[in-house]
Amino acid sequence: MSDPPRKETDIARRIRAYGLARGRSPVEIAHEIHDQCGPLFGTSMVKAHRLAHGVALSDIVAQVRALFEVDGKPAPKLGETLLSAYESGYKRPGPEYLHYLCAVYRVEPDKLGYQSPCICGRGHAVRLVDATAPLPEGPDRRGPGEPDALEGAVLVPGDRHRMTVIEQQRGPDRAEGPLSIDVGEEDIVLRRTLLQLLAGAGVALDGQFLGAVDNLRRKMDDTLVSATVSPTMLDQWEETTLGYGQQYQATPSLRMLCDVLLDFSEVRRMCDKRQPVELQERLCRIAAQLSGLSGLIMINLGDHRLARSFFRTARTAADETADRKLRAWVTVREALVPMYYGDPREALHLARKAQDLAGRTPSVAAAMAPAVEARALGMLALRGRGDAAPSARRALVRGRAVFDQLSRDDTGDLAFGFTDRQMTFYEGDTFTNLGDHRAGDEALSRALTLYAPTDRVDLTLVRLDRAACRLHAGHIDAALATAREAIEELPTEHRSDILVHRARQIGATVRAKYGDSPMLRDFYEALSGPSVTSPTKASPPAPPAVPPSEQV
Repeated sequence: MSDPPRKETDIARRIRAYGLARGRSPVEIAHEIHDQCGPLFGTSMVKAHRLAHGVALSDIVAQVRALFEVDGKPAPKLGETLLSAYESGYKRPGPEYLHYLCAVYRVEPDKLGYQSPCICGRGHAVRLVDATAPLPEGPDRRGPGEPDALEGAVLVPGDRHRMTVIEQQRGPDRAEGPLSIDVGEEDIVLRRTLLQLLAGAGVALDGQFLGAVDNLRRKMDDTLVSATVSPTMLDQWEETTLGYGQQYQATPSLRMLCDVLLDFSEVRRMCDKRQPVELQERLCRIAAQLSGLSGLIMINLGDHRLARSFFRTARTAADETADRKLRAWVTVREALVPMYYGDPREALHLARKAQDLAGRTPSVAAAMAPAVEARALGMLALRGRGDAAPSARRALVRGRAVFDQLSRDDTGDLAFGFTDRQMTFYEGDTFTNLGDHRAGDEALSRALTLYAPTDRVDLTLVRLDRAACRLHAGHIDAALATAREAIEELPTEHRSDILVHRARQIGATVRAKYGDSPMLRDFYEALSGPSVTSPTKASPPAPPAVPPSEQV
């Protein structure tokens, strides 16, 4: 024989040729390619499957595009560059692309190196059966209520001793391998909702969806107090979690919630068995971050009870890590619930508790907590508390001093970090509530230049704060026009409860101070359009007049 090949493709080509000659399946060939090429070239499982099929990147892209077309979906953005990033491990495919890659290769996600079930809930696997073995005959060939072993399957001849069975339909009760894991009713509800969103269908939040969300959170609570996972897998989940932090404001809240909770469900299953201490701590950190992020999304959707519950779960997970900075982050993020929807006094209490947890070392929570404290004090000053104004200004100075010491990583993430645009936004909101309209408008104007157009939640909140600033300065028409424009420019899927709620507060203040007017009626009519909110929270079309001293 000639010298052994030294290139990855040459080795894979030889393995494939010998495998086909021996009647092996593509799955078996892929495993052999991975076993031999992985240690030499770092060949991933997803790449090994493509090499086992003997096709190029462009062939797989074409097959995925064809499947999208058959399913009646618009052409995907998947290209050779992105597929190469999946194969090299730099990126992880999302639930939809993972589903179609599984369909192309006819394997489950774990065979491609991804430890998560497919969103379709069905099996893609190809399995081999012994064609020479006799099949049972008569009524005893299957148990009571069990489907025929080959029902709904296609037999494809392999070698003379076995045949390939391609399962066309495999529900959870027939699942084998990776689909035999704990897939609960809440997973089915979330996957169905996500598929509806991907198909462009309208989805209404109902009791079944919210019940599934809360049941999933409760399961995480159960598993945290009751786990086998590799460091590489945890690296992937940590990268995925940080990726959600980057997408948090650009993705519609309901779509984001489905994505986060599907991964949250997978992390819960990983926690189901106790892990080595160092791995268990990393797993709990991921659980705390995903649960805290779910709490933030629930704030946007207006469900205060579920937001509180997710933050409580996040605290339970964070306590397992003994990481004071993480615990402080969870606490200061929880303070946003009462700050936007409840009592600023409670927000003030949680912000100060977060500062105690953060200590004197510069961190995200150590900078954010004084800024949240300042906002809560500004609200109390607006309600007439005389000593709140100077305390709010001192808290802003403390927050800015800590913020200036943060690293670039800490100031580059809107969810898990604390950015300059957020700090500026908090300063502008505080100055507005303190009655310093000039400083407030300057800070808010600067914040608008710092936010990207895709940072829809905070960007709209900043614009609504500018409307409030103009209202406090006596410019009623300009305030209503600014607030109305901020809401109307939002796509329906981004019009979450927190934004509509804040706009209604501005309208209620105008009505309390100046009475009803045609412009105010037009303003409320604009707010009555479709929005993404929770059915557990009543949202009247036009709230009654509320005195300014009672406004949050």
